[in-house]
Amino acid sequence: MPPAAIRARTFAKINLALRIIGVRRDGYHELRTIFQAIGLFDTLTVRQRPGPFEITCDDPAVPTDGTNLVARAAAVAWDARARKGPPRDIAVHIRKRIPLQAGLGGGSSDAATMLRILADLWHVRKDRLRFIARAVGADVPFFLFGGRAMGLGRGDRIVRLPDLPPAHVLIVKPSFGVNTRDAYDWWDRDRRGNKPSGPQIAARHLQAVNDLQDPVTRRHPEIAGIIEELFQSGAKQAAMSGSGAAAFGLFARAAAAQSAAEVLRRRGRRIETARTLTSAQCRALAPK
Repeated sequence: MPPAAIRARTFAKINLALRIIGVRRDGYHELRTIFQAIGLFDTLTVRQRPGPFEITCDDPAVPTDGTNLVARAAAVAWDARARKGPPRDIAVHIRKRIPLQAGLGGGSSDAATMLRILADLWHVRKDRLRFIARAVGADVPFFLFGGRAMGLGRGDRIVRLPDLPPAHVLIVKPSFGVNTRDAYDWWDRDRRGNKPSGPQIAARHLQAVNDLQDPVTRRHPEIAGIIEELFQSGAKQAAMSGSGAAAFGLFARAAAAQSAAEVLRRRGRRIETARTLTSAQCRALAPK
């Protein structure tokens, strides 16, 4: 009998804060960011079978070649075992529910879960995973931990933080996405040109700070409008997540979040609802 498939859910994140300290010598940006895990999930199904490494996905917009971070995770884990040639004998199916190009870390989360699975299948030392994860992508190490954490350096050096009281989260994704590289390029250009900030959010709303929000909303003012709508709907905190294009709103009570979701849906907004996840809840999602 062939081995049973391994299935695991992969959680999303929002950035409660994202500060850009400067540009590093390696060309990456030096960050101080606060990650928060949320209960919005993709699902990976991994099967061992003879043949080339393969990725399939139920969303045709997701690449299934070597550019997918799941494939990158497999390549890095394969190299960690000093195996020759490309990875093989694994088939992965991704059931995609975390929106693409949204700043929610879906690809990074999928990659982190893939690393955990392959660490068991290919006998990669667990104490090496955080270092391997940094080679896959800047956000990937956070998804080995979850909960709430600070990301330093490129965002890939993780300092775990105490969990906050649970909150209800509304995610609003416009019809377009934002490429991460573009968002940082816009920040670089605007800083060199000393341009004024983008569409303004009322000063009373500035609890969350995301240094990418101004350059992105200057090019995509609809995102600033979404953030203002979230505040008007009762969010205690709202901001763009990561490099966008999704914005999030935090609500203390389920009823308030549900009421806000109904209002925003009537306005034609695409809404995802979730709750914040503690580090213990994230650990419980790890593939067994």
